[in-house]
Amino acid sequence: MAKSIVLITVDCLRADHAGFGGYHRPTTPFLDSLAAESFVLPAAIVAGTPTYYSFPAIFAARAPLAIGRDILGLAPGEPTLASVLKQTGYATAAFSAANPYISARFGYGQGFDVFRDFLDEEAAQSDSPRDEAAGNGHGSSGGRLRRMNQRLQRLSRTAPSLARLYDEVYFQYCQRWAIPPPKSLDSLRRFPSADRIVDQACSWLATVGKQPFFLWLHLMDPHAPYYPTQKALELMGWAQISAQRARYLNFFWQRSDLRPESLMRHRDEVIVLYDSGIRWVDAQLLRLVETLRKLGLWENCILALTADHGEEFLDHGGRCHPPGLMEELICVPLLLRVPDTPSRTATSPFSLLNLAPTLIDTAGARPLAGFQNESRWQQIRTGASWDDPAVVECVAGCTNPFHRESGNRLRPRLLAVREARYKMIFDFESSQERLYDLEADPRELRPLAIGTETTVRRRLLECARRHIERTRNERNANLSLRARLSEMRLEWAEPAYPSATAGF
Repeated sequence: MAKSIVLITVDCLRADHAGFGGYHRPTTPFLDSLAAESFVLPAAIVAGTPTYYSFPAIFAARAPLAIGRDILGLAPGEPTLASVLKQTGYATAAFSAANPYISARFGYGQGFDVFRDFLDEEAAQSDSPRDEAAGNGHGSSGGRLRRMNQRLQRLSRTAPSLARLYDEVYFQYCQRWAIPPPKSLDSLRRFPSADRIVDQACSWLATVGKQPFFLWLHLMDPHAPYYPTQKALELMGWAQISAQRARYLNFFWQRSDLRPESLMRHRDEVIVLYDSGIRWVDAQLLRLVETLRKLGLWENCILALTADHGEEFLDHGGRCHPPGLMEELICVPLLLRVPDTPSRTATSPFSLLNLAPTLIDTAGARPLAGFQNESRWQQIRTGASWDDPAVVECVAGCTNPFHRESGNRLRPRLLAVREARYKMIFDFESSQERLYDLEADPRELRPLAIGTETTVRRRLLECARRHIERTRNERNANLSLRARLSEMRLEWAEPAYPSATAGF
């Protein structure tokens, strides 16, 4: 009998912020215990960043730009993990915490009997302040005060020191006095918390009976803005952080007028909020597994946990996860629990391009049709290594792919080839390359000098060339055309795109 599959994807989860990935804080106590009976792949590498470049690989085993860089999401009729399993006789369901890039609109509902993306409702009745509260100097309530503020703002722009003083005073004024205190952390949250998603999943699991099933949950609790549940803060020992303090930290973290060295003063507190989101995910996954056990489904169930990308906290001067290729963004956790199979740690770089074929192979389901990449299950199971590097790509600066007309999606690509030790990043806009030795420089602070390690450079450059050539030669023109026609229909029916940002 084929095994059931539960796939958990956690938005923004860095590999090094999970306990089983070596993190010092207790963010994942349940997953750490599960790791003891699972396969752990510490070098799991996404195929692209952020979400809109990562998920085509996770669900369709397809490189992010393989059917056109102007295409967002999956093409109609494109073979996916869900559609293959449904054709094999699986019951299928997905519950996703309101990330618009992996919605039914962009093809992710294909193959699911039940698909709920929570975009049909408000994740919370937010009383978050508007942009003017972020310290950008865009107005104040009240006619006379507003005019006075506008004059001060114009005056402040006459000198850099005055501009910095104005921005700081205005930010503090908005945060501390002008805006009413938030009612609660829940009132600030933009996305459904993990308990709501797991509630839906548990209700659906009670209906599947003995049929093999595929369940996908996408959780957003570690995603910016970082508003964990109060219970999550308590579990981490940080119950003293108030909703008002959390709001202050989030708006401070998003300020565009501060340099990284100024942002550093609240970095640790921001990470506390992020880590608490991870802790809440862990607590809810324990509840999910307890439900699987009660229903008698756990002993025939594969559970895979990974992420679509990581998160940056000034590691290289940036925040959140705009398109980029540094380790804090591309290295994600991957835990694979397979019933009655001894645990192992597989250290070779594992591209998430291979995740869908590996899951189907592990479950003993029917062979794949239409997938371009291969299963790693036999190597993982036997402890064998593999030599293929992971390739990661995205479009530089594409922080809002909803706006195709701006050319945002059509800019030059960034591409990285990542081996166990070496990693090379190619910037096609500047025609520059950077080579890192991850053993000697795991934080990627010192690229190797041009002209050194010529054999390594030649090998990685050849791998990049083969990847580009392969994606060009194997491009499916029918899928590409279907995707473009589907998006045109959506544009005509709904010309105003959602306000998307780099935060997904």
